[in-house]
Amino acid sequence: MQKPSNIIKNEIIGLEIKISKSANKANIGIEGKVIDETRNMFIINTLKGEKKIIKKGNTFEIKLPNGTVVEVDGNVLIGKPESRLKTALQKKRI
Repeated sequence: MQKPSNIIKNEIIGLEIKISKSANKANIGIEGKVIDETRNMFIINTLKGEKKIIKKGNTFEIKLPNGTVVEVDGNVLIGKPESRLKTALQKKRI
């Protein structure tokens, strides 16, 4: 179940996303549905077509299925989803 507390451990593909802060001011306000994710970027389906947005240097507002909006620093999202889960589990053990 996706909750604000475990967003970095879950799948983000299919969720609505919006860039709220960015090192590149032109990216602020881009929003749409995440259709794919790589280690370093999201591919977002927007009203103007697909946009490839790097995670580093951006802050994202991610809308969970229950309607909750979570603000997440893109730097903590860098890495494949399975790698993020593995890292989160290792931190719990330490």
